[in-house]
Amino acid sequence: MYTRRIFPVAGVLRWTRRHIFLFIFLALIPVFLFDVLGLKWLHVPWLPLGVLGTAVAFVISFKNNASYDRLWEARKIWGGIVNASRSWTIMVKDFINNDHTTENRTEEEMQRIKRELVHRHVAWLTALRYQLRQDKPWEMHLKAGKSNKEFRARNYRVCEDVEGLDGAIKPYLSEADYKEVFAKGNQASQLLGIQSRRLKELMSQGLIEDFRHMEMMNMLVEFYTLQGKSERIKNFPYPRQFATLNYLFVWIFILLIPYGIMEGFESFGEKILAMLSKHKEQESLMHIAQQTIAKHFVWFSVPFSALISWVFHTMEAIGENTENPFEGGPNDVPITDLSRGIEIDIRQLIDDTDIPEPYVWENDIVM
Repeated sequence: MYTRRIFPVAGVLRWTRRHIFLFIFLALIPVFLFDVLGLKWLHVPWLPLGVLGTAVAFVISFKNNASYDRLWEARKIWGGIVNASRSWTIMVKDFINNDHTTENRTEEEMQRIKRELVHRHVAWLTALRYQLRQDKPWEMHLKAGKSNKEFRARNYRVCEDVEGLDGAIKPYLSEADYKEVFAKGNQASQLLGIQSRRLKELMSQGLIEDFRHMEMMNMLVEFYTLQGKSERIKNFPYPRQFATLNYLFVWIFILLIPYGIMEGFESFGEKILAMLSKHKEQESLMHIAQQTIAKHFVWFSVPFSALISWVFHTMEAIGENTENPFEGGPNDVPITDLSRGIEIDIRQLIDDTDIPEPYVWENDIVM
């Protein structure tokens, strides 16, 4: 899926609001102990914490780059499926004819054969996207926090969760093909196998000759390749040892940040207080308020600590939400929309009837 809207700052804040409150609370605890209870020893030198923050930033960058590579590879694979589908349809349209037959077929018969091959290809697209939408235990929507689940339930629906594969694929297949496909495990692979068998039958009937048969078989091999690449991304997650350690390092840094910046803010407050003490004659309410703020300037470390924590955690969460591009998140590859677009294109190429309309998505979230 992807959203056509520019993701607003308000949306990011709403998505991470629970963690923002948590970061503020985590920053308040050490400041309260430091300033109210007088535990002035309760701080961490900034130098080792800065080194740790640099290391965590590199780890987050590595994960985000790897997650983006998985997303971009998935998009390129489906771009290949779009192009190969159109090429397949052109071959079906122009290669199958009466040039080498002993008994000419009527236009109606030729159209029926072409329609059968194209519809079976649409069935392959449908079966493939359903396989890619199947749940895996490491996917984000199964382990997501409450805010992610609320966003998904409120803003969009995944079509593959609403209608089963058997109902979605049945209009494109004959009864015999339908039974054969669901008697085996991998429905998408079985459909390509049926296509291959059908091409062999057409060649034996003289509707396609050897060279054209070889070219069309090469296209089926290409579909197998693209399917395998999609399955590789779907079935092999981002390595958990990297993801788990990255998550752990980020939270260690977040927990230590308040202890590392309190002393710096207190020192800055002391400098302000020293400057104010040079003007003792000014005993106005404003001067007293400034002195009070300077004495407790360490409390300004709370929003800054929460901000730093929010930045690091949000970047980690972006990588976590990007690493599985087929699970059905709002920023995943929109394979359902791509499949419908391919279907419309290739069925129009063969002058088919009853062509479906493009999907109309809710809240500009395209699936």
